[in-house]
Amino acid sequence: MSQAASRTLGTCVYVTRRGADGLEVLMMYRHKEPNLGLWVAPGGKVELDESPRECALRELEEETGLRGTQILFRGLVTEISPLEHWQWLLFLYVVTEAEGEIREELREGRLQWIPVAELASLPIPQSDALFGPAVLDLGAPFFEATMLFDAELRLVEARVVGNGVRPALWWRI
Repeated sequence: MSQAASRTLGTCVYVTRRGADGLEVLMMYRHKEPNLGLWVAPGGKVELDESPRECALRELEEETGLRGTQILFRGLVTEISPLEHWQWLLFLYVVTEAEGEIREELREGRLQWIPVAELASLPIPQSDALFGPAVLDLGAPFFEATMLFDAELRLVEARVVGNGVRPALWWRI
């Protein structure tokens, strides 16, 4: 990878609500790449004329029809791979209050409210499986990590930064 490679700025937005079975999160089952056939949080690329927060709110409305009224910045993830086109800096948000109606027809995928307790049983991207639970736990510290991927975009290492009290956690996959 050359030194001139650039990073794509992106957002993931977890929308939560209280459901009959406890806390639920709005997830999208992807009908196209990237992440075809996997459950992901809404989100997308930051445009040149917007902040990551503005992007998160725009993408939320575009992908779901919801307008976030209470949004929390909960995490930051750097994704690195040998591929020049797969260099990401992800800003992770949780929306705890939203207005509007969820769209039925979506080009990106199908939306569904999922109990947070069931997220681990869903097919989701490897990195999301690490940062999703930490970001959704509003009692946990801010989440920061570096995720390293191989040329097939398989997660091979995750370096999670501590909150100043405990040391960083490293996983080799």
